[in-house]
Amino acid sequence: MKIMNPTKLISKIFMPRLKEIDLYETQSATIQNNVLCKLLSKSENTEWGKKFNYKSIKNYEEFKKKVPVQTYDDIKPYVERTRTGEKNILWPAKIKWFAKSSGTTNDKSKFLPLSNEALQNIHYKGGVDSVALYFRLNPESRFFSGKGLILGGSHTPNYNSPHSLVGDLSAILIQNVNPLVNLIRVPSKKIALMSEWESKIEQIARSTCKTDVTNLSGVPSWMLVIIKRVLEITGKQSLEQVWPNLEVFFHGGVSFAPYREQYQQLIKSEKMHYVETYNASEGFFGIQNDLSDSSMLLMVDYDIFYEFIPLDELHKTNPEVHNLENVELNKNYAMLISTSCGLWRYMIGDTVKFTAKHPYKFVITGRTKHFINAFGEEVIIDNAEKALAKACEETKALITEYSAAPVFMDNNAKGKHQWLIEFEKLPEDVNKFATILDETLKEINSDYEAKRYKDIALQPLELIVARKNLFHDWLKEKGKLGGQHKVPRLSNTRDYIEEMLVLNNM
Repeated sequence: MKIMNPTKLISKIFMPRLKEIDLYETQSATIQNNVLCKLLSKSENTEWGKKFNYKSIKNYEEFKKKVPVQTYDDIKPYVERTRTGEKNILWPAKIKWFAKSSGTTNDKSKFLPLSNEALQNIHYKGGVDSVALYFRLNPESRFFSGKGLILGGSHTPNYNSPHSLVGDLSAILIQNVNPLVNLIRVPSKKIALMSEWESKIEQIARSTCKTDVTNLSGVPSWMLVIIKRVLEITGKQSLEQVWPNLEVFFHGGVSFAPYREQYQQLIKSEKMHYVETYNASEGFFGIQNDLSDSSMLLMVDYDIFYEFIPLDELHKTNPEVHNLENVELNKNYAMLISTSCGLWRYMIGDTVKFTAKHPYKFVITGRTKHFINAFGEEVIIDNAEKALAKACEETKALITEYSAAPVFMDNNAKGKHQWLIEFEKLPEDVNKFATILDETLKEINSDYEAKRYKDIALQPLELIVARKNLFHDWLKEKGKLGGQHKVPRLSNTRDYIEEMLVLNNM
């Protein structure tokens, strides 16, 4: 007797939503305009809305003219007041939750407000849509036949405000999720929200290794640590021996490219799928909707209005800023968002490039402050990932983590790039790996090629092999293990890499 697949029945619930998403193909501009009008109308009586006279704003051009572009440093005083319990500052509600995020700000941490509307109309909506679009990609899915392993961070009290908390976005989402979701999710909330990361890994691995896990969600680097521990505990060689019905990993936070081969070695099942999502502390922006295309669908009907600054305009006093309908394909943009969190024309620090317009699809190319441009070479994370992938492929290497920074001019007035790489599997020839990395960067980045021409401005890059667990130890020393914390992969200064080099020699 054939066992009924509950997923086939449940997936029909998502059909109306998929029809709404299909409207992105022809109506994205109209949808975005409606989102802006809704956000402005809702916020016109807040302190921020009165300051910029939201009531008088009739269209996007007026919005762009009246409201300046914001960074975290600009909004920090308003956020701090909101954190102490003041209402109606940036958004017309008392905000209890604040997503703690490190990244491009000058502060050690950013505390980004999370309204109830944003939780429902941005983050949870993104989670539901990820599953809906996956069912379209895999009609034979048995997703709901088992449970989902969702990797989260932790949260702590916010100042002394009652019922107000700060923490990783993932922890806030787990804390506030519909109780029904807990029936199909592991580990328990108690384990999921543990703050001590190394104990949490052990608890997650031991509590889930006998569960029927069908899906994974989390940051690739941290999920890999869990998977390896599960295999150690069970003594199995591949993950489908532990979780035979595992079929999909929803990943985001860092590029999956450096980890893909490691995952394929640890999960050998042909039915395994990998779906990229773009769920940042500031909002849920994109979902991969075609497994043969690495770009993501921009989610245009959430409580998020998008704007884009061409990367070559970013450091001008009055840069060009475009709404969605005026972006160009294959051009790098810094992304601005206005949302129901009370973020207005807020620069999130990520850079994107559009690959299609009907509907709008994009790839993440880097961070506005994570690049190397010490000599005019303008190397971004997208360049680094592509060059590393080629070097790995041609030398049969596997990378765990990496970070790169410039070495400034020496006595001969020449600089170079220094790459610190921890390998899961060393290349057959480290020098050959470095040469391929250098040559590929020249092939894909004309500015780097020009600076490397006859070694006039830049010498060949230097590759240093990191000891095992170097980056884990560096993050631990910083108090940034787990959650959404990431290794800074490119930096225009030597601050990070000097600390790492000291640890590398210990």
